[in-house]
Amino acid sequence: MRCPKCGKAHTRVVDSRIQESNNTIKRRRECCSCNYRFTTFERCEDPIEVIKSDGTKQRFDRNKLLVGLMRATIKRDIDTKKLNEIIDDIEVELRSRTLTAVTSHELGDMVLKRLAKIDKVAYIRFASVYRDFKDVDEFLQELDKLR
Repeated sequence: MRCPKCGKAHTRVVDSRIQESNNTIKRRRECCSCNYRFTTFERCEDPIEVIKSDGTKQRFDRNKLLVGLMRATIKRDIDTKKLNEIIDDIEVELRSRTLTAVTSHELGDMVLKRLAKIDKVAYIRFASVYRDFKDVDEFLQELDKLR
């Protein structure tokens, strides 16, 4: 692990903690050259593929999902920690299925199910992009489902 401050490769682990919620190990490290302390996270690298609607496959990307959730929750009172918890929950569910692939449709439905519980406006925003509403009627039908 390279030091983010000086770029030297020799660092030592000062503290390690397991974060049960998302199956991650949090490590505090210290650079042996400049004594700068920083945090790293270690998580299982067992790739999940997302099968897009056009049939192409992409690796599951937490950051891409987080960006989508952040767009849906803009100007809403939902912090990034909560969004990461949603992604962690989805990832745990996917890994518990022991599948190596999920369709983008299934993934979108998993997100919507969780958003509906925390914020209806964010749900509609995400659904409008994910489901690609063609007209106002489709939008209204989705609103009716929430009531």
